[in-house]
Amino acid sequence: MLRKVFRFRMKPNTRQQQALDRNAGCRRFIWNWALARKQRYYRENGKSLPTSVLKAELPILKRTPGMEWLAAADSQSLQETLRDLDRAFSNFFENRAGFPRFKSRKVDQARFRISQRVTIADGRISVPKIGSVGIRQSQLVGGDTKSATFKRDTCGNWDVTLVTEFTMPDVALAAVDPTRVIGVDLGLKDFAVLSNGERIPAPKFFRKRERKLRRAQRVLNRREKGSARRLKAKRTVSLVQAKTANQRKDFLHKLTTDLVAKYEGICIEDLSVKGLARTKLAKSIHDASFGEFRRQLEYKALWNRRHVAVIDRWYPSSKTCHECGWINEALTLSDREWDCLGCGAHLDRDLNAALNIKSEGLKLLAVGHGRVRTSRVKAHGQNKRTWTQRQTPAAGAIGVEA
Repeated sequence: MLRKVFRFRMKPNTRQQQALDRNAGCRRFIWNWALARKQRYYRENGKSLPTSVLKAELPILKRTPGMEWLAAADSQSLQETLRDLDRAFSNFFENRAGFPRFKSRKVDQARFRISQRVTIADGRISVPKIGSVGIRQSQLVGGDTKSATFKRDTCGNWDVTLVTEFTMPDVALAAVDPTRVIGVDLGLKDFAVLSNGERIPAPKFFRKRERKLRRAQRVLNRREKGSARRLKAKRTVSLVQAKTANQRKDFLHKLTTDLVAKYEGICIEDLSVKGLARTKLAKSIHDASFGEFRRQLEYKALWNRRHVAVIDRWYPSSKTCHECGWINEALTLSDREWDCLGCGAHLDRDLNAALNIKSEGLKLLAVGHGRVRTSRVKAHGQNKRTWTQRQTPAAGAIGVEA
């Protein structure tokens, strides 16, 4: 069973906008109430308060004088809030997150989730206690809807995220045609260089809008905290950031969709994005968003019955001549072109890397997505890497004709 997520922009009227805000406010109140109850119970009894007790107290709280306004929210959204708090404590105790904190109206992002009874039809979504709200439905929603999350972004727009489950047909994967396999070398000068010679320039969305963002943030810092002008300046900053994020998402989605549609196999490198983000090129690395590119490529390949081969990050794709296999140990990052001393070929650094990535990817596909690994051996008194291929076919290995 696989999951698919659909996200649509909502178009609520004034009354529906206020109802969405009220639901988000109820969720925030229940979170703070439950967190305070848990903390007080732990101080008094030395143990955690079970979530089942909070769920039982929730109907009583809604009938308490002065709390009738909680009835405006859907009961499932309040129950989901308690589940979210319980999950937050689990993440804290397993060292995956910090201790849960109280939520402020000015800081917390307005949102709530309903697990059932949310349906879509004819470009409108039916929300309990709110009614039918128009959405910008760009595609049909397939599968069984498991939950719907409503969230307001920093620009004030409401979006709905639907999680659906579907089953992939149990069809054996076909053998990969080597002529329909592409190697992709990612970089900062060119976002991607393909093994067929095609180059995709780096869009550098953040770099292009950095000056405008800097000016907007400077204006924000000058505004008095709590003032209306500060809220207006904060919205301006959010609009600039949202524009950059939307441009990047649009670029990555179009590129990954095009690659999956054209090729049966796509070969990429296992880049250490976290490591690269700690270097002096961190801003450019985050702007390129290599991790998001790989994530989109992998799930789209899964949905479309394509293959993605991930080459080991230590494989010297740029230093190895794709013609004869000679390794140029003296190659530096500033060398964009170099001459092979083994065969005399003049090589472009990025194109040569893409060709080597494709070659290694075909080997992985031939043995059913085996892994390429390195082993260190002594050679002439120095440590050098020797590359070996693990010939261990996985279940359902993919055949590649020579």
